[in-house]
Amino acid sequence: MSQNLSGKRIVITGGSSGIGAATAIAFARLGAHVVIAARGAAGLDDIARRCREIGGSVETRVLDVTDGAAVIALAQDAQRLLGGIDLWFSCVGVGVVGKYPDTPFADHQRVIEANLISHMQEAHAVLPIFLSQDEGTWVNMISIGGFVATPYAAAYSASKFALRGFSEALRAELSKRPNIHVCDVYPTFVDTPAVGHAGNYTGAKLSLPPGSLPPDKVANAVVRLATHPRNSTFVGAPGLVMKLAQFTAPNMGPSIMNGFLDSWSRKAEPGADTEGSLFTPPAAPSGPDGHTRNAALRRKLASGAIGILAASAAIAGSLVIGRKRR
Repeated sequence: MSQNLSGKRIVITGGSSGIGAATAIAFARLGAHVVIAARGAAGLDDIARRCREIGGSVETRVLDVTDGAAVIALAQDAQRLLGGIDLWFSCVGVGVVGKYPDTPFADHQRVIEANLISHMQEAHAVLPIFLSQDEGTWVNMISIGGFVATPYAAAYSASKFALRGFSEALRAELSKRPNIHVCDVYPTFVDTPAVGHAGNYTGAKLSLPPGSLPPDKVANAVVRLATHPRNSTFVGAPGLVMKLAQFTAPNMGPSIMNGFLDSWSRKAEPGADTEGSLFTPPAAPSGPDGHTRNAALRRKLASGAIGILAASAAIAGSLVIGRKRR
């Protein structure tokens, strides 16, 4: 990446591992001043060390984004520390996997608090700063789950669909402020440590698909938004096809996935029920990368998935046209 972001002022929540950590390192490498925040002090210290080793400027703040007062304090602290904020990346995301009635409701609620309410709180904290500056970019990490429902992760689906609507509403409100941007990022499966942090009530050991994306690919897409903001960025997925498939056949993909997950949970290696790190941060650093992917297989799976989605959308579209003609 050839960008020079010297002097850019960046805040990243969820910066202790996964995509948030990879993005912090990418910004630091390009000369930006970065503040990273997360619950886990050990993970933050690890990512700060990596940023400083490549000459980056980074500060860390330990906080739980479900604490609204702490989020407001972070925004005010970052503004004082950096002299303003150019880009705020809301990257906190947690998950719990299991059939909806088999999963404790407290776990579902925690997912909504972390994935939806905290992002709304972060936007509420930073937008006044952007308005006073008359410029700034808020990046909302959503995922392709904002378009395609995810069985066995009902609360996650609810949070991601809601985040998409929230961003669209904010963009409408800010439409007369051309220098303030609301940017959504929609990656597919990403090879991060998140799968090991998730709650799990499937009775099976969780694993990522072998064709998952490297976190650096998503990080680079976020970094580009600092100089070239856009409403929606799809990473690893054909955005137009996903939108068309959701519009024309909203239940087809999730139904297929549900059947797959039913079969997987019966055949996979057994695993104990766990709330993962939903309520407590990981005790040790986990870094940006999950180190489970296979690049060649990812390309093969991606091309197959595009074909299936396109076919589904085409079939559904022909059915809709047929109904109208009748």
